[in-house]
Amino acid sequence: MRNSVFFYKVPNYQQELVDARIEEFFTQSKAAKSLSSSTKVVLKPNLLAKHAPDKAVTTHPSVVCAVIRALKKRGVEQITVADSPGGLYTPAIMKSIGQVSGLAEVCRQEGALFYTDCEFAETQADGKLMHRFNLLKPVLEADFIIDLPKMKTHVMTNVTAGVKNLFGTIPGLQKAELHMRFPEKEYFGEMLCDLCLTVHPQMTILDAVAAMEGDGPAGGTVRHVGLLLASENVWNLDLAVCHLVGVQASKVPYLQAAIKRGVCAEEFSTALCEGDKDACHKIEGYRLPSGYVEMDFSNRFPFFLRWASPAIVKFATPRPKVDSKKCIGCGKCAEICPKQTIRISDHKAKIIPANCIHCFCCHEMCPVKAIDVVRPLGALFNL
Repeated sequence: MRNSVFFYKVPNYQQELVDARIEEFFTQSKAAKSLSSSTKVVLKPNLLAKHAPDKAVTTHPSVVCAVIRALKKRGVEQITVADSPGGLYTPAIMKSIGQVSGLAEVCRQEGALFYTDCEFAETQADGKLMHRFNLLKPVLEADFIIDLPKMKTHVMTNVTAGVKNLFGTIPGLQKAELHMRFPEKEYFGEMLCDLCLTVHPQMTILDAVAAMEGDGPAGGTVRHVGLLLASENVWNLDLAVCHLVGVQASKVPYLQAAIKRGVCAEEFSTALCEGDKDACHKIEGYRLPSGYVEMDFSNRFPFFLRWASPAIVKFATPRPKVDSKKCIGCGKCAEICPKQTIRISDHKAKIIPANCIHCFCCHEMCPVKAIDVVRPLGALFNL
């Protein structure tokens, strides 16, 4: 059970359907047997920014509701829904996101707490790169953590699921500081690996009823998948997501780090699939991020040009670009930028390319999808 990944077919977000499948997982979960009235449980959804549920950016409220109901059925009385979205982390912002996402209303109806106090504290981490993290206070005080990610593509990490979702346990703009500290994908992946091992969720339940494809985690398009995935092993669940969408685990920085450490396998084993086993197959035509390519394409150049390939590779790396026709000059991108390389001039955002570290935080946070991901040489080399 610990390493199994449960696939459940859920055609839509009708509450009764979602409740039934979540209850099925809890019934079979060994971890759930430890729950009692005294257990402090934290639910960690994906609340990237202020988006309505139908945009497939945030964890759907029916999934959160079903998990709360399963916990209450087991006598749990202390249930907190907590996350730190991108950008500033203040009580006012959290109340607004809670309202738009529908999670605040779910908590009100079901008697759970939607956390808006925005307090955090430091904890020790026995990591490869990180020896301490600042984490949300409810996460540090929890006896039992349930990770509730959304299945999405991601322009930096290629996919975002259970492990990447835990980045939201770090408060506010401190996430941008970690992007600045670890601009290279390899080291950013190592940091996420350290974080996951520190937070250590007891369950992960993934919302893939309506997922996101393309240039996610906010700028992509909605893709109906009709699945819920659940596991007590977050690494295996993320491997299962890679299996579904056709992404090599070695191209997901945090999974690559975990593979090197021996924390997870190199690919998902279908022998671990439980539940609706016939759903455990690659989704045809799932659109991946613009940056999902092998950037080492020097062997495509004529011999006399190969000396220049490192410079060409650097130039061809995917990067954010502002669409001035769409930009409303709100400044969200400048607020989140780790390198502070974005300026608002004449009510339009402008990116200084030389300082960009290609973290794509600006692309994630733009409320009007005015920041695209471009590949300057993509068409030339058929990338």
